Amino acid sequence: MEKYKANGGENVNPAYDRSGDEPPCYDETSFSGANGNAVSNGEHRTVRPSVVSAFGHDTLDRVPNIDFYRNAGSVSGHRAVRPSLQELHDVFQKNGAISVPDTVEDDGEGSEVTPSDDVESSSPTENNKGAVKFGWIKGVLVRCMLNIWGVMLFIRLSWVFGQAGWGLGIVVILLSCVVTTITCLSMSAICTNGVVRGGGAYYLISRSLGPEFGGSIGLIFAFANAVAVAMYVVGFAETVVDLLIENNAIMVDQVNDIRIIGCITVLLLLGISVAGMEWEAKAQIVLLIILLVAIVNVFVGTFIPATESKKSKGFFNYDSRIFLENFTPNFSTGETFFSVFAIFFPAATGILAGANISGDLKDPQAAIPKGTLLAIIITGITYLAVALCVSATVVREATGNLNDNITAMVCGSPSVVACELGYDFTSCGEAKCKFGLMNSFQVMTMVSGFGPLITAGTFSATLSSALASLVSAPKVFQALCKDNIYTILRFFAKGYGKNNEPIRGYVLTFIISIAFILIGDLNVIAPIISNFFLASYALINFSCFHASYAKSPGWRPAYKFYNMWLSLVGALLCCAVMFVINWWAALITYALEILLYIYVTVKKPDVNWGSSTQAVTFVSSVNNALSLSGKEDHVKNFRPQILTLTGSARTRPALLELAHSFSKTFGLCITCEVFVGPRSEVLQEMNAGMEKNQLWLKKNNRKAFYTAVVSDSFMKGAETLLQASGLGRMKPNILMMGFKRNWMTTDKDEVRNYVGVLHDAFDFEYGTVVLRMNQGLDISQFIHAEEEMLRAAREQMAMENDVIPMEGKGKGLFRKSRNPSQQVLTTRVSVSAPPPLHVAKMNERLMAASAQFRMKQPKGTIDVWWLFDDGGLTLLLPYILTTRKKWKDCKLRIFIAGQPGRSELDKQEMTSLLEKFRINCSDINVIDDIHVNPRSHSRKAFEDMIEPFRLHERSKDIAEIEAMRRNSPEKITDEELDTFEEKTNLQIRLNELLQENSKLANLIIVSMPIARKESVSDYLYMAWLDILTKNLPPTVLIRGNHKSVLTFYS
Repeated sequence: MEKYKANGGENVNPAYDRSGDEPPCYDETSFSGANGNAVSNGEHRTVRPSVVSAFGHDTLDRVPNIDFYRNAGSVSGHRAVRPSLQELHDVFQKNGAISVPDTVEDDGEGSEVTPSDDVESSSPTENNKGAVKFGWIKGVLVRCMLNIWGVMLFIRLSWVFGQAGWGLGIVVILLSCVVTTITCLSMSAICTNGVVRGGGAYYLISRSLGPEFGGSIGLIFAFANAVAVAMYVVGFAETVVDLLIENNAIMVDQVNDIRIIGCITVLLLLGISVAGMEWEAKAQIVLLIILLVAIVNVFVGTFIPATESKKSKGFFNYDSRIFLENFTPNFSTGETFFSVFAIFFPAATGILAGANISGDLKDPQAAIPKGTLLAIIITGITYLAVALCVSATVVREATGNLNDNITAMVCGSPSVVACELGYDFTSCGEAKCKFGLMNSFQVMTMVSGFGPLITAGTFSATLSSALASLVSAPKVFQALCKDNIYTILRFFAKGYGKNNEPIRGYVLTFIISIAFILIGDLNVIAPIISNFFLASYALINFSCFHASYAKSPGWRPAYKFYNMWLSLVGALLCCAVMFVINWWAALITYALEILLYIYVTVKKPDVNWGSSTQAVTFVSSVNNALSLSGKEDHVKNFRPQILTLTGSARTRPALLELAHSFSKTFGLCITCEVFVGPRSEVLQEMNAGMEKNQLWLKKNNRKAFYTAVVSDSFMKGAETLLQASGLGRMKPNILMMGFKRNWMTTDKDEVRNYVGVLHDAFDFEYGTVVLRMNQGLDISQFIHAEEEMLRAAREQMAMENDVIPMEGKGKGLFRKSRNPSQQVLTTRVSVSAPPPLHVAKMNERLMAASAQFRMKQPKGTIDVWWLFDDGGLTLLLPYILTTRKKWKDCKLRIFIAGQPGRSELDKQEMTSLLEKFRINCSDINVIDDIHVNPRSHSRKAFEDMIEPFRLHERSKDIAEIEAMRRNSPEKITDEELDTFEEKTNLQIRLNELLQENSKLANLIIVSMPIARKESVSDYLYMAWLDILTKNLPPTVLIRGNHKSVLTFYS
């Protein structure tokens, strides 16, 4: 509950040294080496101007600098540290030269990133020198364009416009562009709201929405990219096999040829990827050139006069009549606008190709928005231009028969324009034709100036998309594994080489790709993969909306061209498109996401990324607290909100466990500690313990808060907690503390403080709960011994692992002597000799008792001695215990005081009351002999207990009595004993009855006696509490604030 001295007392900060006797002098220090390492390599950054020259006088303050804002896990191993507020506040009260280095050694704790990932560093580390970093054109624009310009451009685009007409065809393309553009705007806002590291979509989503969303979509997205490699490669292999069939060069059969060519292609792509990002980028440039030439080839072909062969296949060069005829839709049987849109939209799912290699970009914040948005615009215009050109030159259906040309103008064919141009395609209305926009997937080859270039463009489109996916999947997967969200996947986090290449991820992606090429039904898997990508887009949009909605001050994206509601619309559009593409694939995607989300939530990864989920939770909490404050509490909604004086969260486990059983997850529980002493001495220790204790509560799954105060006395600190704890209606209404077992031997001020806290609780109308266990509650001595042993073990391990390279030998390492470390451990352990046998047994019983409420309670009873009506708290708290899993085998037994001769009537009245309260109990006992005087030996035990604290003034004269009272005001007077004799006898008698009736109970609940202020001395009150609860099972004294906490009204 209280702590009297701090460990060390002073604020320790490696930023300065207090040694020396001179007045404060401020040393100018240099930065660390230019590469972020220590200056041992001889390189130095320029020393920044002295603070003296900036302000004209010596000051410990530092001017603003980016190094102060770096993460703890900086690549240099050092980070700049500003003087603490305590140092600035205390410095002129101390003598000594103060030197403030610009960097301090990172302790390695709390780092969010591995050194290789610290892109905030102004310069690369030794290992990363020469790493390939891409600009926005090569890194983002080229990749996105290559991914969006897929086989759709050359194979299915003409079919889409043949079915939908160019009117609805434009709508299809624009709607796709709207979805991707909104997603791009949202992604731009997110990635300009701070430094972006490797991981692409996973990194953006996880840092915005938290590990639960990021971990679920990250795994799905990485898998989707790995399977997409197989899809694109199979598309390439099918085109190659078609050429082999045309040239009668089949190797085995069509299916196995596709598998053979696919496996060889993936192996070659893997070689390019493993060779490094530089080689992969060069390959992408080559593929882009081929693709651009193929696109230009299509435009050129539309101006070359059509041959008779091409006319018979539906190509007639530009003609306004063809253009107008192709305006309206003409869907085939079973096709609709949505089915056509579902076929086209996957072509637009390449916008994350640049973001996926965010770790390999020079400036991801600038490159991703610029490159992605420009890629969407260029590819969208290209799709529209190619589609419109084809729509203006090719009719929907054609036979391909040169003999179908006509001389007479009998225009009854499906294509009136073709008839007008001299071709009769009437047979297409009776039987399916092979040519025209609606029937042929080779329209682009026919229209182009040189057909093989279209084949080359198809190869380029498939291979570039496959290469991009082969690079994206390992990069995203590596980032996911580094965050250790799925601990089993940590093996794949390791990178190799100057670019930290995920070689293990490449191998895994290769295996997945080969597996799907060999055994996967890609026609079934394709819609699922498209839905995986769309789920990522939906979450990116939702991340932007969520961050904007939270209105966190940390949400300050440099990219301003976004709107939170537009992002929400984008997220909903993505979800709708998922169902348009394939409803069952959408359901599978959602199911997988939910399962992974639940898994990550249950595992609770130890990360803190400042997600918008945290921000929204905070906003919701504030709003809910404000809404509660606008309404008065109702008795039906009363729940225990407990202020528990446990000291450190670990110090009194039994008290914490019982308090947690009362509140569980349904009420407020605050564990409190009062640090007693000068603020300058204990403040540092208190601040250091805040986070440590809260983390311990979280780790041990205790739904409680920890808080601490510094005060001159325990009573004043507790008074502060009683008045200031809580927020609005979320304020404690119960004070819970342990019984002070050493009240007879401790200092009188401690007794006064303890009783004073109880008086303050009554004054502030708190319900009061006091727990007594015969073995005691405080196990702080064991905790300190354990910490000391752990500290010694750590020192021993550190010294044993300290190795020094042998001079002149590259691989020679030798260990220092182990004697010093053994000496450290021996010294530490020998400080406290083994305790005597009786002390050891007491300690063993104390440790067992401290864990008593942590375990499931055996079958037994909770005996409730409800002697005084305090509003029902004495009855409600034990009832709440019986609803907990640990206490479900314990039955309530109620004991009440009754008048002699009417026990049955009292029992009936209590039975009726409990029935109205809907509280079940196994037995009701009426005690009608409480008024009987206690036995003589019990009275004698009480008198022996208070003897050292009695004044014994009865036989003295008045002057002597006044002097005695003046010198010992805390002692118990004879007059006080006479005045409260009946109440004293009641406590002694109650203990006798408790011994008779409740000796075997699992827990005893007793109404707590109240002592009137300034009437009952502190020692007499402590004697009452002591004699009442002496030699009993765990006993809880409860006194409500005399406001009803139970009601029988609905």
